[in-house]
Amino acid sequence: MSARPRLGVLLAAVATLTAVFVPSAAAHPLSAAPDTAVLDGARLQQTKLHLDQGDPQLRRALGDLTTRADNWLNQGPWTVVDKPKPAPGGDVHDYLSQAPYWWPTTTPTADNPWGCPYVQRDGQRNPEVDTGTDRQDVEKVFDSTYDLALAWYYTGDKRYARKAGQVLRTWFLDPATRMNPNLNHAQFIPCKYDGRAIGIIDFSQSYTSVVDAIAILGTDAPGWTKTDRTAMTKWNSDFLGWLKNSAFGKEEGAAANNHGTFYDMQLAALAYATGDKALAKRTVLDARAKRIDPQIAGDGSQPQELARTRSWHYSTFDLVAYTRLAAIGRHVGVNLWTYQGPDGQGLLKAVDYLLPAATGAAAWPHPELEFYRYAASDIVHAAADAGDARARAAVPKLQTPPGGDLWALRPAAGQLDSIAG
Repeated sequence: MSARPRLGVLLAAVATLTAVFVPSAAAHPLSAAPDTAVLDGARLQQTKLHLDQGDPQLRRALGDLTTRADNWLNQGPWTVVDKPKPAPGGDVHDYLSQAPYWWPTTTPTADNPWGCPYVQRDGQRNPEVDTGTDRQDVEKVFDSTYDLALAWYYTGDKRYARKAGQVLRTWFLDPATRMNPNLNHAQFIPCKYDGRAIGIIDFSQSYTSVVDAIAILGTDAPGWTKTDRTAMTKWNSDFLGWLKNSAFGKEEGAAANNHGTFYDMQLAALAYATGDKALAKRTVLDARAKRIDPQIAGDGSQPQELARTRSWHYSTFDLVAYTRLAAIGRHVGVNLWTYQGPDGQGLLKAVDYLLPAATGAAAWPHPELEFYRYAASDIVHAAADAGDARARAAVPKLQTPPGGDLWALRPAAGQLDSIAG
């Protein structure tokens, strides 16, 4: 046999071996690192690489994620314009929600269809708030786009990206169905207020997930065009302007409890996503003296949240905002985890305060109408990732949230026992 045929056989053999042994990432090229505001895009990129190489733990988590994403494929899209009654201003494009803890005092009649006046019952959710307004639908928009965008990023399945794009366009962009970029009528109280500043938490508690989903889809997701990206950036810029300049936005920004923390977190994320990284950095830096010092005590407790009837929920809830704000800080060069206030207060101490109850080692010693141990799971993960040895030791003892522990795939805290703010 001549040298030339021998060389051809050798090259063919090498090609065959290469096809067999090259990791699956070669068949599914590694996606670009998304420029996410809360999630760490580079970490997502590395997680995808490990998934493509067959990491068994990540594969199990991916199964939980794709189960969630699959459930969204046949739901929605949702829109603000299909509620039975428009917001008090009369524009169906205005978002409308009802205060969750306010209840009618009389039986509705033709002359008093709402059963007014309304009275407050803290921590007791009025079931009527879930009918006739946009609250439930917008939560589905938030959750679905996050799950679908992540599922597309990790699997490459075009169905997930296209569905996420459809949901976003319907709620935010299409002229016939879009939401106006304001929350003037959030958490209204019938016969009392047409809207309230605290209703901003309807968005601030979860909308940063949408901001990150948009960034993930921005890594060339099928069905999410340059026009879509530009229009969504414009919507976010307009919404950011409303948050900064409206009377409601300024009032919510001055709140001393979890409402203020979530406002800052949302403001910083939107600023980062729309290119105002100076505002994002300033917001994180200001949170040290403005939020941590007055809101977290020297022992790590959160007095304003402990005063609630749902003290466990609200203690974990506030820390969701803090840990996400700290994640935004990482992108702009601020380490919020290492900050200590004048009494030694800080985020790590606040998480450590919850560890006995989070691990089941001790009962939660404060009022709580409905205790769910898993509510703390994500924030303990966040503290462990930030270097807290106690939190790291607690991770194996955490209760798995319903639907599985997705931290490895989306390492940003979510409120796992979510109720209205």
